[in-house]
Amino acid sequence: MSQLVAANSAGMTVYYIFILAIAVLEIAAVWMIFSKAGRPGWGAIIPLYNIYLMCKISGRPGWWLILFLIPLVNIVVALIVFIDLAKAFGKGTGFGIGIFFFSFIFYPILGFGSATYTGEKVA
Repeated sequence: MSQLVAANSAGMTVYYIFILAIAVLEIAAVWMIFSKAGRPGWGAIIPLYNIYLMCKISGRPGWWLILFLIPLVNIVVALIVFIDLAKAFGKGTGFGIGIFFFSFIFYPILGFGSATYTGEKVA
């Protein structure tokens, strides 16, 4: 029985280290995205302020932050903001959908890749 508990503890430790590594990677990637857009990178670690900055970078008004607080509406608004974020960096709609579903993959591509910020345009 104690071997089972030890194995479970070891497995959970590895799992938590993996999740922590993904979180650190995402924070660093969003920090780079904000920096590329001329916004303060440290905004990536401040709750709600990071959503406000994401809206501004995407070309949406800052008050859209309120829409993120409304259940179900926040899903649609997030998709719109991520698509606009991708377009602000010269990427397509598919990349924005990729950010929505797989941010742990697409944020680092945007932040650490060669994409450059083209502006806060809403088309």
